[in-house]
Amino acid sequence: MENYAGIDVSLELSSVCVVDAQGKILKEAKVASEPDALVEFLETLGFAVKRIGLEAGPLSQWLHAGLKEAGFETVLLETRHVKAALSAMTVKTDRKDARGIAQLIRMGWFSPVHAKSIGAQEIRALLVARKQLLGR
Repeated sequence: MENYAGIDVSLELSSVCVVDAQGKILKEAKVASEPDALVEFLETLGFAVKRIGLEAGPLSQWLHAGLKEAGFETVLLETRHVKAALSAMTVKTDRKDARGIAQLIRMGWFSPVHAKSIGAQEIRALLVARKQLLGR
């Protein structure tokens, strides 16, 4: 049986939801927003996860790279598409967003976003820092 995970990334704790091929929720949790913590959580589930989805954002790039490095198939989702798909929810919470992302991944209703390499991210950070210093 195939299982899918959705992660709603926040600064300190990310909400994770794992669903099966029929959309039944298998596991939900709040996990530290660190690649090692997410990898540990996913490895201790007791079952395999076919694909993991994260909404694209600054912190998502780092988590995406860590999950990929650990061998998980991970996809960054287009932010506008996720927002449009989840806009029908009357109450918006991190937990419900993670559920929605997991369902989008399960059904294949997403547009993947290109994930920049770690080297490209580091160069961009240096250029931004340089620009800020010059501005001062």
